[in-house]
Amino acid sequence: MIETARHLKEIINKANPLLIAIKEKDAAFKPKSDKWSKKEIIGHLIDSASNDNQKFVRLMQAENLAFVKYDQELWVANQRYNKTDWLELINFWSLYNSHLAHIIEFTVAEKLQNKITINDIGPFTLEFIMKDYVEHLKHHLKAILPDSGIDSKFENIYNQ
Repeated sequence: MIETARHLKEIINKANPLLIAIKEKDAAFKPKSDKWSKKEIIGHLIDSASNDNQKFVRLMQAENLAFVKYDQELWVANQRYNKTDWLELINFWSLYNSHLAHIIEFTVAEKLQNKITINDIGPFTLEFIMKDYVEHLKHHLKAILPDSGIDSKFENIYNQ
């Protein structure tokens, strides 16, 4: 998992200055009323970090775990990310993901095959969930930073 953690750190380091360069007004712009702004996308990535942080740590404690899918639209709407300072969001996103990279890097190898079922879908191994988290992050960053070279092989496993 050292490679996955290293890759996550590289993404953070690459995306951070590009995100900081986006103006507050542009970050809050919603392309359509039913589409997220850049602020809301970063907010969603913070929510994903929060949810996956729980999955990672809980899966280190249990060989089999059942977890619920979170309602991403509700979470983003309720937290009013579009009214949050852009640089504050970026800093929080960056620090939280640095912490997740740390967790991924130091996960005990024997725990990587522990299994999780999410909303009755699965099971998935901890190793898969950690790698999928990074792909999900890249998927959304690509929407904000299309010319950054960040590419993703993400497939939404939760809506199968």
